[in-house]
Amino acid sequence: MLRLRCKAKNGTHLLQGLTQQSCVQELKDRIEQLTGIPCQLQKIMVGFPPSSLDLRDSAALLRDCPVKSGDTLIVEEENTLMPQGRVETTGPRPGPRPGPLPVLVRRTVPADNSCLFTSVSYAVECGVYDPSRAPELRELVAQAVASDPATFSEAVLGRPNAEYCAWIRRADAWGGAIELSILCRLFRRVLLIYDGVHYEPLQREAPGSAAPPQTVFPAADAAVLAQALQLADEARRGRSFTDLQRLTLRCTVCRAGLAGQQQARQHAKDTGHTSFREA
Repeated sequence: MLRLRCKAKNGTHLLQGLTQQSCVQELKDRIEQLTGIPCQLQKIMVGFPPSSLDLRDSAALLRDCPVKSGDTLIVEEENTLMPQGRVETTGPRPGPRPGPLPVLVRRTVPADNSCLFTSVSYAVECGVYDPSRAPELRELVAQAVASDPATFSEAVLGRPNAEYCAWIRRADAWGGAIELSILCRLFRRVLLIYDGVHYEPLQREAPGSAAPPQTVFPAADAAVLAQALQLADEARRGRSFTDLQRLTLRCTVCRAGLAGQQQARQHAKDTGHTSFREA
């Protein structure tokens, strides 16, 4: 079964029921059902920056097309051809009316010990919120760590490699720098903001517009990075962050009260308890 999504002017949709044995026409029919764009007018793109797919052979199987599980297809409606005999008027045409300027904003995700994985999933899936993807990302991290014990040694992980892999698969294990270093090599450029405890994804959206938000950005887009840094600086100046040295935590396993990140780390080392919440 292929896990595909399509993103069109009416939102993002799951393309269910397609396999590698499905043909291109089945894909087009499913897109028409979800988006209302007729098969013959569909312009289907994939990747960042998006590039058009040549899907003119409707009988071709999807296994032979440059479409893979996990892709989000961007679908636009091609302009219809101008009827013959129509005469174009000369002279300047009025330009498009300017729309609202897009802005970079935070997208809230639950503080459920999987916020890093949920945030990454939301961003790489182009704004589709699916908390069930968190275990998949945890598994990807575990596989990467297990496959490279030289890089991910006990000195780096703070515990034996196999023990770390078992730990990060748990739903109550917090992700951090190690997990981000792995995920950023697997996916396209997305932006997260971290307040010292909680991760949230950033997205670019136009106020008042029905267009889906943009969550994946070209690596060369310096403007969006500058906006993200400004957003983080505003949060810092507004004290919308957590001072980890003064943070009061409580272990959710034994209910012990802990003062600051250092005590939490020592408690985890002494007891094996790794689930904490702000007290």
